[in-house]
Amino acid sequence: MSDGSGSAHGRSHDPESGAELSEAAGSGALQRRPLGSGDAWVEGPDGRRFWGTYGAAGLLVARADTGILLQHRAEWSHFGGTWGLPGGARHRGESARDGAVREAAEEAGVPPQVVRPRFLSRLDLGWWSYSTVVAAASSRFTPVIGDAESIEVRWVPVREVAGLPLHPGFAERWPELREDLFREPVVIIDAANVVGSRTDGWWRDRAGAASRLVERLRSLTDAGWPAEALGLPHDLWWPNVVLVLEGEAKRMPEPEHPHRLTIVRADTDGDSAIVDHARSLLDPAQAIVVTADRELTDRVRALGAATASPSAFWRAADGAADGNSA
Repeated sequence: MSDGSGSAHGRSHDPESGAELSEAAGSGALQRRPLGSGDAWVEGPDGRRFWGTYGAAGLLVARADTGILLQHRAEWSHFGGTWGLPGGARHRGESARDGAVREAAEEAGVPPQVVRPRFLSRLDLGWWSYSTVVAAASSRFTPVIGDAESIEVRWVPVREVAGLPLHPGFAERWPELREDLFREPVVIIDAANVVGSRTDGWWRDRAGAASRLVERLRSLTDAGWPAEALGLPHDLWWPNVVLVLEGEAKRMPEPEHPHRLTIVRADTDGDSAIVDHARSLLDPAQAIVVTADRELTDRVRALGAATASPSAFWRAADGAADGNSA
């Protein structure tokens, strides 16, 4: 079980003594789960203790028509009786995103296949971290209590969340999380400009350069885009991505399993295709165009869209290629 932001208490330890429980107090048929590789205390230089050798993570699942999924914490747990997010300690080598999804599946019956991460917000103490992964659910599902850590798990309308007795950590972070719950940024890549910003011989094979760019986008989309690269709040984002190709680059083969990546092969010039795509969005202000072209920048900003630089993109892509993920 996680606390939603900053102190996570062990699922199999008494909240007062830290002793292991052979069976969760008052759980009836529900038993504690086996300890994982990260299920242990971490003590900081200031004497504070947090649960999770490799940090902890929680999942905030949100649907506009349903609300957010919350866990009513068992009375015997840390801050028992309060409401927070399903989550817990990360396993060795496990990303925060994967840990949050796994814990939510185990504790609240969240089907991993319907979860689509939107962004990650991290509390990092240097020696321990807690990551809140905010995600959309592609379909409605009925949550199910998975172990003795919960009194109840249920959907709560967004407008009613602040009226519940929330875990203090989650209560502190809820206002900033709520603001971006349903934000859906669309990153539009000016392929010609981005590829041309690096002198790697792209001009000899423009279609091949575009294919290499697709592979970098795949790695970045899987790892998560650093928020600073896109001018967004929080720490990481998993946006939908549109790659606009023009000229010889349009000969690039269609990628297999594009995963959140849409390829647009411009009928005329790439700039016009980018502007047309941004304008076609329900909210053009959700668009972030990656380009250094000044004229294109002016055109998309006139629609309310934002821009990001190719250099920021490459720094993020290089980090993803080096294996830096949440």
